Amino acid sequence: MTDYPSLQWVKSSYSGNGGSCVEWAPSSASATGAVPVRDSKDLSGPVLTVPAEAFASFVAGVKAGEFGTV
Repeated sequence: MTDYPSLQWVKSSYSGNGGSCVEWAPSSASATGAVPVRDSKDLSGPVLTVPAEAFASFVAGVKAGEFGTV
């Protein structure tokens, strides 16, 4: 795991109350061009780093309902 102690994590507004929560660090995106993403239930777990452009496309798809619901 890569350590990200100084990042401010934000929980996705699309995360449900059932524990399926995703957090991301928006300040890192503007500084590095990459978006760290993690599971909010496992704060010391792995962090997935996604190129900012790909993350923006993913968020647009979620907002448009392209992925359905579970």
